[in-house]
Amino acid sequence: MDTSTALQFLFLPAVALAVAGFARWRGWSAPLLLVLAGLVASYVPGIPGYELDPQVVLSIFLPPMLYSAALDSSYLRLRDAQRPVGMLAVGLVLVNTVVIGFVAHALIPHLPLAAAFALGAIVAPTDAVSAVAVGRKLGLPRRAITILIGEGLFNDATALTAYRVAVGAVLGTAVSLVDAGTQFLFAAGGGIMIGLALAYVTGLLLRRLADPLIANGVSLLVPYAAYIAAEAVHASGVISVVIVGIYLGHQLSRTSYGTRLLSSAVWQVVDLVLESIVFALIGLQVRPIIVGLQGEDPGRVAVYAVALFLVAVVVRAFWVPLSAYVPLMLSKRIREREPKKPPWRSSLLVSWAGMRGVVSLAAAFGLPEDFPERNLLLFLTFAVVIGTLVVQGLSFPWLIRKLGVSTEKEQYADDLAEAAAQQAAAAAAVARLDELVADGVLDVHEEVVQRLRDRSERRALHAWERLGGGTGPDGEETPATIYRRLRREMLAAERDVFVRLRDERRIDDEVLHRVMQELDFEEATLERG
Repeated sequence: MDTSTALQFLFLPAVALAVAGFARWRGWSAPLLLVLAGLVASYVPGIPGYELDPQVVLSIFLPPMLYSAALDSSYLRLRDAQRPVGMLAVGLVLVNTVVIGFVAHALIPHLPLAAAFALGAIVAPTDAVSAVAVGRKLGLPRRAITILIGEGLFNDATALTAYRVAVGAVLGTAVSLVDAGTQFLFAAGGGIMIGLALAYVTGLLLRRLADPLIANGVSLLVPYAAYIAAEAVHASGVISVVIVGIYLGHQLSRTSYGTRLLSSAVWQVVDLVLESIVFALIGLQVRPIIVGLQGEDPGRVAVYAVALFLVAVVVRAFWVPLSAYVPLMLSKRIREREPKKPPWRSSLLVSWAGMRGVVSLAAAFGLPEDFPERNLLLFLTFAVVIGTLVVQGLSFPWLIRKLGVSTEKEQYADDLAEAAAQQAAAAAAVARLDELVADGVLDVHEEVVQRLRDRSERRALHAWERLGGGTGPDGEETPATIYRRLRREMLAAERDVFVRLRDERRIDDEVLHRVMQELDFEEATLERG
């Protein structure tokens, strides 16, 4: 690799991380700013062209991004929300494929219906990254976030299967609806079985690995192993990756503390780097896509783009409340399983969180070169992706604030449940300590026993104090809050001394790293409090 190629290779991630860092610093939506920056950069002279390779996106970028999202999700909450998630991840994708397909076929002369269905499948799946990030920051209800995460995890598999069937129909390898259904069931079932098998084996391995570095090294390989194994037998690599991630995320508490601490940092970095590159790549595709439209009537193409964007928005706006409320009215069994009716504000927000992402563009770029109206379909896909990211992405935070959605009750319930759990855990810890001392297993001084007992009880007390937001009944700071504030100041003073002693060559860097790690862990605990 020559120097110019190496610089071009490093330029994109470096600039993407700089833009993402600026967005995070300003409190803006990083995905949206990255797309807009890519749009502008694609027309700047001298900026190298970065073609979006569908195979690279689907086999290199997508598996770890899906795995990380699944790892961070909640199996229990996804199980509770399986009906609404299924209605969106499968039902809405298929409805979008059909409705957008028929509209595109009616609008665009000479576009075969099968090719129009391929376009519908391409723009059907949503990307929940930006919506979930904004929702968590602004207090979107937990169930709504769970539904968006579940939809984003599973809708790619439905869309890609529909896409393959539609493309096959255009290329003359058409299958019947029965065969298409069988193909989908095989892909989904095979992905689930392979994912569960790999997850079980990996879970056993991770629980037995005492070295956090090796454990997380294995974890980095897992999404690729799941994807490749499933795709090798024509099953769904996407579903396989998601199943592995959900299973291992649920079992993560059974691994070592070192593995858990490192895992969080590793996957946050992976997410940041890959998502920054991917969203920048989306924006950078505008110039080659526009160039491919030479000879088309700009006005007519703009009409097509706006019409399909509106169809995508309207279909979701109708489907989300229909799928949320109609089954509850028609089925007593569903009402018994879901006694609480979804709040209309949450349904409205889920309806508006229809931002598309890189999977749609990758599928569009994967169309064969001789596919009917390929360049036009590429542009229309890009228009829907950019339209949803800009229009819905920019207005989503405003809509959350406008509706006055709040998670204060959820947060209070969480704090109350945590305080009760901390109290029970502290009681169990003290009881175990008393057993060890009474049985003579440990020969320790009474002062040590008392310090351990006080520490356990203090943790439980801190959890109860958090219910008051760190303040007492008259607004004064609680002892725990004062302790954390003063201890942070003390830690800063300790760090200054250790760094000065290292600079004066009175301690080695190895010693500095060791003591700094201890101080960092203590400060992280204080921040958690």
